Order: sequence, then C-alpha cells, then structure tokens
Amino acid sequence: MKVKMNNYIRPLLKYFLQGVVIIGPLSTTIWILWSIFYSVDNLIPHLSERFPGLVFVIILVGTTLIGYLGSRFLVGKFVVEGLNYILEHTPGIKFIYKTIRDVIGSFVGDKQKFSHPVWVRVQEAPELWRIGFLTQEDMSFATFTDMVSVYLPHSYAISGWVIVVHKDQIKPAEGFSAKQAMEFAVSGGTVGVRSEKRVVKSEES
Repeated sequence: MKVKMNNYIRPLLKYFLQGVVIIGPLSTTIWILWSIFYSVDNLIPHLSERFPGLVFVIILVGTTLIGYLGSRFLVGKFVVEGLNYILEHTPGIKFIYKTIRDVIGSFVGDKQKFSHPVWVRVQEAPELWRIGFLTQEDMSFATFTDMVSVYLPHSYAISGWVIVVHKDQIKPAEGFSAKQAMEFAVSGGTVGVRSEKRVVKSEES
C-alpha cells in the first residue's frame, strides 16, 4: 500500500514543481510590472482615481518626448546639459544625482559603459577565468601602468565588483554581445551563447 502511494505522490510532486518552474517566473514578472505601473500611476492619486492609467501614460509619453528632444534638437541638448551642470554643482544633490545618472547610463542610453565584454584571468594555476566588462582601458591616472579596470557582475544579484589587472590578463569575449555576456554572468553561466554541442550527462548520473 505504501509503495503504491509513493508511486502516485512522486509524479504529482514532480508535476507540481514543474508547474512552479513555469508559473513562478511568469507570475513574478507580472507582479513586478503591475507594481511599477501602480506606483507610477498613483503619483497623482486624485487623477488616477478618476482616470486609471492616465498618469502612467502621461509619464511614459513625457519621458519619451524628453528623450527625443534632448537627443535630436540643439535647444533640447542645451537645456539637458544646463540642468546636468546645475545639478552636478549643487551641494548635497550632486553626489546623489551623479551616482544615479552614471548607474542608469551604464546600462541604457547612447553612452552605455558596459559594452565591452572580456574574459579576465583571475588565477594562473589552475587557470581560472571570469567574464566581465572593460571599464577603463588605461589606469595610468591612478599610477597603474599597463593596467585596466574590469567590472565583474555577481550571479543572481544586481551587484558586482571592480578589479584592476594587467592588460595581458584579459582577452575579448568573442562570440558574446554585451547583453549575452551580462546574461551569462548574472545567470551563473546557464543563459547566454549556447554551443551547438549538447551537454552529455555522465553514465553515473
């Protein structure tokens, strides 16, 4: 009787876990998108109560319009640069503003900084390599001759660390785009460029 019960329970547990794998990422994504939408839409509570979604659309269109004007027209660029200058030289605000601007600009926009994926040799014997992004091609300003700086993302986290190594210890991550390299690093190597050869499980497993 107990054996029969196990024969029923194990497949059900397997299907349940498979359902979690399928539903988990989807439901989490929907929840995050809804939370962002709800938070933005409620920036003006009185207006969002009467016209749900209107505030979100206004902010979305307004942000897109500002980005278009700021990158296409001379007057827009002048205004943006003027605001940047004021905020960068305002005590108490410049540090917060510059930090947020640099972090966002590192991932999106025309001046993305994480655009040069490289392999870094972090250990000689046994040979050990990590994937990262070249951020400074010349560290002589910090008295490091023939050295470069590389940003190494952490897996399953929105964080990382910067190392300074000799330029001979890095090589281009050929076959990886910046997006693929970031996915590869953050996912712990499970996502990214895939070889045509499939991974074969050992006979023991």
